[in-house]
Amino acid sequence: MSTPAMQATSGEFGVRRIRQIAITVQDVERAVRFYRDTLGMTFLFQAPPGLAFFDCDGVRLMLSRPEGIDTGSRASVLYYLVDDIQQAHATLTARGAQFVDTPHMVARMPDHDLWITIGLDSEGNHFGLMSEVRP
Repeated sequence: MSTPAMQATSGEFGVRRIRQIAITVQDVERAVRFYRDTLGMTFLFQAPPGLAFFDCDGVRLMLSRPEGIDTGSRASVLYYLVDDIQQAHATLTARGAQFVDTPHMVARMPDHDLWITIGLDSEGNHFGLMSEVRP
């Protein structure tokens, strides 16, 4: 049984779906071979600079070299899918969440533009919001 503090208020914005998990790797090509050939994951695509993407039953796995916010970090980053990244960023900022950047487009896909923003949880861990913006 959950307490009222644990329940999401219906009708209000809340993060509900994990869409992507980022794993920091030292050698992207070696990691691609492991995840594709050894684990048998469905390879989606590689994108410069040093990113590779896999499908894991609808959740994307992103492999990347450490840089920027991830320098020295070995923790995974969960990316939560939201419908409207601008509104989600504004709502969470108003609630006191801290972000290290603002929502920005990172890739043009065949049927949508991929937007992300990175925030910090209460322990200083990174999390991402992502939105698949259709034209």
